[in-house]
Amino acid sequence: MIQKKARGSEIIAFSFIAALALTVFPLPEWLSVARPEWVTLVLIYWCMALPNRVGVGIAWGVGLILDVLRIGLLGQNALTLCIIAYITLKLYQRLRVFPLWQQALSVFALVSLSQMLILWVKGITGQSIDIWTYWLPSISSMIAWPLVFITMRALRRKFKVS
Repeated sequence: MIQKKARGSEIIAFSFIAALALTVFPLPEWLSVARPEWVTLVLIYWCMALPNRVGVGIAWGVGLILDVLRIGLLGQNALTLCIIAYITLKLYQRLRVFPLWQQALSVFALVSLSQMLILWVKGITGQSIDIWTYWLPSISSMIAWPLVFITMRALRRKFKVS
């Protein structure tokens, strides 16, 4: 069996670096509570597009970097991204054939699951949160998904990432 050489690793790395930069980019207080979960969106895209290249290991590494950037409990984002990557890898064949609006609803469910896992960890550690604004990133991620998907697909096709 002939295997094709993997191409475009730098594009995958660049997309995660850009998502990490968007995650820590300063925003006004009223807007920062609704910031989309950029890293989760990029992870979901790459797990759907290239499930043999991006998976739980990449999610763990990016999650640890995200933990350091957010100055949070080490491992909480890594754990949630690993779970999101695992679920996406299990469902990627179904998610690929969904129309964009159904993919956005699936992304809402995945990001909400991620938010619930982080909420659980915060509850265990005794941190308090504002419950109403806590779920805004799930909604904004759902709204941002079509833009992320179209942009990432264009990058993948332009640079022939395989």
